[in-house]
Amino acid sequence: MENSELDLMMAGTDSAILMIEGYCDFLTEEKLLEAVEAGQVAIREICKAIDVLVQNCGKKKMVDAIALPPPELYRHVEDISGDELVKALQIKEKIPRRKALSAVEEKVITILSEQGYVCKDISSGVAESLDDIVEDEDEDEVIVDGEVDEGDVHIKPLFAEVDVKLVFKEVSSKYLRRCIVEGGKRSDGRSPWELRPINSQCGLLPRAHGSALFTRGETQSLAVVTLGGYQMAQRIDNLVDTEESKSFYLQYSFPPSCVGEVGRIGAPSRREIGHGMLAERALEPILPLEEDFPYTIRVESTITESNGSSSMASVCGGCLALQDAGVPIKFPVAGIAMGLVLDTQEFGGDGSPLILSDITGAEDASGDMDLKVAGNESGITAFQMDIKVVGITLPVMEQALLQARDGRRHILNEMSKSSPPPSKALSPHAPLIHVMKVKPNKVNLIIGSGGKTIKSIIEETGVDAIDTGDDGTVKITARDLSSLEKSKTIIANLTMVPKVGEIYRNCEIKSIAPYGAFVEIAPGREGLCHISELSSGWLAKAEDAFKVGDRIDVKLIEINDKGQLRLSSRALLPNADSESNSKQQTSGSTKEKVPQKDDLIKMTTRRARRKKQSEPSGAENATTKTLEKSAAASATSQGSETAKK
Repeated sequence: MENSELDLMMAGTDSAILMIEGYCDFLTEEKLLEAVEAGQVAIREICKAIDVLVQNCGKKKMVDAIALPPPELYRHVEDISGDELVKALQIKEKIPRRKALSAVEEKVITILSEQGYVCKDISSGVAESLDDIVEDEDEDEVIVDGEVDEGDVHIKPLFAEVDVKLVFKEVSSKYLRRCIVEGGKRSDGRSPWELRPINSQCGLLPRAHGSALFTRGETQSLAVVTLGGYQMAQRIDNLVDTEESKSFYLQYSFPPSCVGEVGRIGAPSRREIGHGMLAERALEPILPLEEDFPYTIRVESTITESNGSSSMASVCGGCLALQDAGVPIKFPVAGIAMGLVLDTQEFGGDGSPLILSDITGAEDASGDMDLKVAGNESGITAFQMDIKVVGITLPVMEQALLQARDGRRHILNEMSKSSPPPSKALSPHAPLIHVMKVKPNKVNLIIGSGGKTIKSIIEETGVDAIDTGDDGTVKITARDLSSLEKSKTIIANLTMVPKVGEIYRNCEIKSIAPYGAFVEIAPGREGLCHISELSSGWLAKAEDAFKVGDRIDVKLIEINDKGQLRLSSRALLPNADSESNSKQQTSGSTKEKVPQKDDLIKMTTRRARRKKQSEPSGAENATTKTLEKSAAASATSQGSETAKK
């Protein structure tokens, strides 16, 4: 699954799809439908096995135990609400429409209570005792419709108030669906495929690293991006002892104030966690690699107003806020929520499903489907679908996905018109992070014994943190450039690989021994400058010329097998250069005057080779030997004369 382009979870029956949820890396609609079709084939096999299990071990369903509102209650509610309910559903604004519907509901309950149909003291499906509801009537009294003749006793049917509210909600949903199918217009006047007005602003919060306010109709999300170092990554508890963390996470907040309510704000709810995870997985594929952008990225989406599709508004606002924070995203993405009226024939339609783009809260509650899709024009990054009917088929889902792609294209076009636009540059308030590579065996030099060295670097330079990895990766997090450069220099000196011949200036003498002085050429790196290399003259003790704390210039002249450094200060003195030059001249003149033994050996060897090629006569051999002896004697006499001189 780590290398897969799709992570899909689905549930369904042998003939329809009930729920899907998944995340992918810009997968096309056609590929997603192929995956869903393959999943449905597997679900059919599971359903067959379940049917076999039911036949062998199943029990009869307890249908009679479910108490439903009586059918006559639906007739009473429809008669009382009537046209007033239709007018309330056509109000465009959410709050006025909600108030109008509440007024109609209260009117229905009041009228039914006055007529004696509603008793607030009983629960759903449970009637009062017969003695409390019977009325003695004359024998010649006419029985009204809806009453029950029990001889001399007439009983009026009583409904619980909770049943009336439940029926009113169902009737409202039925009327809303009918208005959409018959009139072709939704409650806010839009066509089925039309989106609400979109407005977006970036850089709304000047002190934040990145911010954006995304508004779509009556749904609004305030997205804020914060950048930090590795220590700000979200730690995750798991069942094993391995440490796990996330360098990117999105937190979704849905306060009661966004729907005009007052309530306590506590721990994140199940809904907030789910919506936040959906938006997080939708944005994750567009982020750069951690090697290219070594920041921990935190996106916080606060819903300031909600009327449907707040999770997809978090995707749009989060994408704009990432750009405003200077995060180099791959592509912009957007999200949209799709709805459905499945059975249009019931309301006078042709029977084909009606797909709704960018649904509101009322359409989500009254519709048959809620499909959230996030991505760009070419592919999908996240999706989630739940339905309220027995299932939908693949052709219906295909139509919804293609219509969602057109909606995303429109949203991305509107996001590009953001005013002011995203800055696309790193905020001056964001921390600076520098990543450097050292040899893995040098990491211990940076950390030091018990973390002493790395703590001293942080205190000395003022950086926020220094993180090291086993592979030699070092991350420095700082608030300003000067402290960052200072820490880089110290770490580079600690982990440097010295080379013979390099010169180090203004180095401090850390300690003095009888045989020389230990000089620090870099923080934590010391070498021995032997007493013979401290000065051009002769020194009996190193303390005679130097003391601890003095600073001198040294040259690296040797690195032994153990990695120990041998330094020389005398090699940098002017007298040392003249002495070395005179020594070279003296040795050169000596070589010119004294013939080398090697040269004679080479001459003899060459003559021996020529001898093998042609055999000379005996007289020639005698002459050759005589010449060799005379040459050797001459060389010996010249050498003795030179020695005398």
